[in-house]
Amino acid sequence: MATERKLGFNTLQIHAGTAPDTATGARQVPIYQTTAYVFRDADHAAKLFNLQEVGYIYSRLTNPTVSALANRICALEGGAGAICCSSGHAAQIMALFPLMGPGKNIVASTRLYGGTITQFSQTIKRFGWSAKFVDFDDLAAVKAAIDDNTRAVFCESIANPGGYITDLDAISKISDAAHIPLIVDNTSATPYLCKPIEHGATLVVHSTTKYLTGNGTVTGGCVVDSGKFDWAKSGKFPSLSEPEPAYHGLVFHPTLGAMAFTFHSIAIGLRDLGMTMNPQGAHYTLMGIETLSLRMERHVANALKVAAWLEKDPRVEYVTYAGLKSSPYYNRISKICPKGAGAIFTFALKTGYDGCVKLVDHVKLFSHVANLGDTRSLIIHSASTTHRQLNEAQQKAAGASPNVVRLSIGIEDVEDIIADLDQAMG
Repeated sequence: MATERKLGFNTLQIHAGTAPDTATGARQVPIYQTTAYVFRDADHAAKLFNLQEVGYIYSRLTNPTVSALANRICALEGGAGAICCSSGHAAQIMALFPLMGPGKNIVASTRLYGGTITQFSQTIKRFGWSAKFVDFDDLAAVKAAIDDNTRAVFCESIANPGGYITDLDAISKISDAAHIPLIVDNTSATPYLCKPIEHGATLVVHSTTKYLTGNGTVTGGCVVDSGKFDWAKSGKFPSLSEPEPAYHGLVFHPTLGAMAFTFHSIAIGLRDLGMTMNPQGAHYTLMGIETLSLRMERHVANALKVAAWLEKDPRVEYVTYAGLKSSPYYNRISKICPKGAGAIFTFALKTGYDGCVKLVDHVKLFSHVANLGDTRSLIIHSASTTHRQLNEAQQKAAGASPNVVRLSIGIEDVEDIIADLDQAMG
């Protein structure tokens, strides 16, 4: 018997998770703009609520359009299951929610988006959780930071804002040895450039707002579960491995096997946290993903040319793009991101903070916005905006020093991108 052919990435980004609508034959995924779904009878409703049958109950939990998006991202990441939610920040809380409890901590990279650092250093304290921030290039420090109360290790595949590439293989060995899940934010890389699960990640989170949608229209988030972690082995994850009092005493793992985390996130997480993605937003992201590989190829090609030009400019102190041979992360590209080093990076101006402010005020093609991953080229001075809540030491550790500007290179003609930076730097 012939084995079923494994579809390529370009095919999956168009077809995965979707099929012609059975009722109408519609080829594009319909927007199911509904809050509730009619049960066939009382027995059908009971089975749905008992997780004995998969189906739709209420759109805070699941919706056919949102489910199609989750299934597509799951296929692209090579996961077992996925859930979509209202934003990337919501995805981070959704990922941690089944794992954590009062007094528990996570070990997180210092090289994270400023909003994530704030969420982990401040906001999660309200839940009784805490975070230890460590330089993930210092593997001994990562290992030493893990203690009996650690419930997750968290990093970004390509770190925002500096574009640093994390050695996921090395980090996953540490988390595996401690029987702790590794959570990787793959927003900046997308599954086209990096497949964290192939490098040992347990969970992958995305801000679908960025490259997956690609056009700056809607916010969203996603959590993909590898389905490979044994939640019952260590006894550290009772929400998944012991009877859940908030769901009829159901033991999610091992009862639901590889889908335990995903079903818990729907039945408990979305039910009680309510971080729901709307179906119209899911539809925009589904359409965006159809061209993901084409856009990422242009993003990467443009980013490399812009970074190389900046590196040679006498007005520039340094450039952090990992795709440059001068980068200490250059040798990780072939292993972690074989199709390119992404399209976000920073550069430092010799004119310091004031020079950065002047730059962002004088660009014409670039858009000065708190976003990344758009088809348009974007620019921001992180120290005065996204990382403003951090002190200077934290800013420096995160790669957002006062003399640094972050770029998200778009898919315009690269000559126009360079010309705009040239005139704005004066």
